[in-house]
Amino acid sequence: MRLSKAYVPTLKEVPAEAEVVSHRLLLRGGFVRQLTRGIYTYLPLGLKTLNKVADIVREEMDRAGAQEILMPMVQPGDLWAETGRWEFYGKELLRFKDRADRDYCLGPTHEEVVTDLVRGEVRSYRQLPLTLYQVQTKFRDEIRPRFGLMRGREFVMKDAYSFDRDEAGADLSYRAMFDAYCAIFRRLGLQFRPVEADTGSIGGNFSHEFMVLADTGEDTIATCQACEYAANLEKAEVVVPVDKCDCGHDCDAYSAVPTPGKHTVDEVCEFLAVEPATLIKTLLFDVDGAPIAALVRGDRELNEIKLKNHLHATEVKLASPEQVVAWTGAPVGFAGPVGLITAGIKIIADRELDFDCGWIVGANRADAHLKNVDLRRDVKVDSYADLRNITEADKCPRCGGEIRLRRGIEVGHVFKLGVKYSEAMGASFLDENGKDQTMIMGCYGIGVSRIVASAIEQNHDADGIKFPPSIAPYEVALLSLAGKDPEVAEAADKLYAELTSQGIEVLYDDRDERPGSKFKDADLMGMPMQLVLGGKGLANGIIEAKDRRTGEKRELKLADFAGEFASWRRTVRQGWGLGIE
Repeated sequence: MRLSKAYVPTLKEVPAEAEVVSHRLLLRGGFVRQLTRGIYTYLPLGLKTLNKVADIVREEMDRAGAQEILMPMVQPGDLWAETGRWEFYGKELLRFKDRADRDYCLGPTHEEVVTDLVRGEVRSYRQLPLTLYQVQTKFRDEIRPRFGLMRGREFVMKDAYSFDRDEAGADLSYRAMFDAYCAIFRRLGLQFRPVEADTGSIGGNFSHEFMVLADTGEDTIATCQACEYAANLEKAEVVVPVDKCDCGHDCDAYSAVPTPGKHTVDEVCEFLAVEPATLIKTLLFDVDGAPIAALVRGDRELNEIKLKNHLHATEVKLASPEQVVAWTGAPVGFAGPVGLITAGIKIIADRELDFDCGWIVGANRADAHLKNVDLRRDVKVDSYADLRNITEADKCPRCGGEIRLRRGIEVGHVFKLGVKYSEAMGASFLDENGKDQTMIMGCYGIGVSRIVASAIEQNHDADGIKFPPSIAPYEVALLSLAGKDPEVAEAADKLYAELTSQGIEVLYDDRDERPGSKFKDADLMGMPMQLVLGGKGLANGIIEAKDRRTGEKRELKLADFAGEFASWRRTVRQGWGLGIE
């Protein structure tokens, strides 16, 4: 493609609405334009990249035995009512009515639709296993769409669904999709890590997220330095040392100490000259309409998803200041587990609190705390559970190795759904004995448009994007510095023709622009290989080649251009962990 003919409206200034690197560079590089909040138009460069990601996904899905279909984006509400998600999903599900006053929604996911399809067609064990997938535009009405393609309301996603006759078959389908995802991300040229994950609103009993590693990632993942264990914070298990405290049950009786105006852990610790690890934070929640007190050590962070899963809850909300006063008799900052005034309030404590005593807790009255509290002696704890975030001081729950916390961007998720949807919607089959059995399902999603943004978050510098060759709009940026020199223009035209005849995609900058402008645009748009031809180089029989990833430059001889370019191209692709396809 000649850049003089291409629709690539680059921007010199950073758009005010762009918050993260990928958003800024996609707008500046002429890849996308915002239509309205969280909804984008893909311009030619952006669409080429999006399609390349989708093509790799399709190829690996097909290789794994999945079959492509295309389901409607508009879904009837009665299907969602069958599974209970019409009420459960929340405001992110964009609902509307047709002229006959029937309920519909724009699909953020397609479990109900695909289950309805299969239950009407698959009746025998001979038709199983079956895995269907689609690449489809979806819509989720995010309350705060932000970060461009990272968290838009409209997005492109690949979602696959497996149907099996038994758990053993479901395990095989899950592994096939897991392996296919690993192949996809390797082919994309991205650094990634599969991690154990919470199943969220999709449901099910087992899942992995696929994380693209990036310092700007929204998610924190825990990885073991000695084994393959990796999990997000919601799923990362905390191993508590089993040694009991030295004091047994002989702690002094608890007593009150004044802490005037000291609401936070830091304020209390400074005032009492103690460490945060000696305090218990009592966090109050409204869980499906019932009051819950969750206890964690003062230097720990409670994980609400862990609390939600432990209680098998639908909704967990931090208590309001008014609720705190009503349940404890004290303002925010002074709640404690001893003598809560609300009858029937459940107390859930983090596991590590069961192995020590002599704690400092809120006194359930203003400006006071209690010291020397022993939970086993002084508090009726309803249950102990893993409630807190893992830290780098904790050990791997699998091998005891060191834990490292890293940042990542979720771009894929695989679920073992079990019978959550098939049972609710009556998706069954007849086995070898003619007996009716419920299908076992799996669900496998990849954010195709999100991958485009995450690739940029992982691969960029101050000058612009560094696209992996497998998903770059064009593999080569050819810059002609001809100016008024017709010989340079003619030589550049010949190189363009030669490269394209070899099936190599080239963005040929033949514009009548200053060299500096061409260099800036080439770095901004991020094609992995740059070839620069000017008058001096032509006279010396060479063309300058630049690896966008490393910035390394070399000279290729024009007399043996085909051979030298092929060798250099192989080196560039190997730097991304890619071969020649």
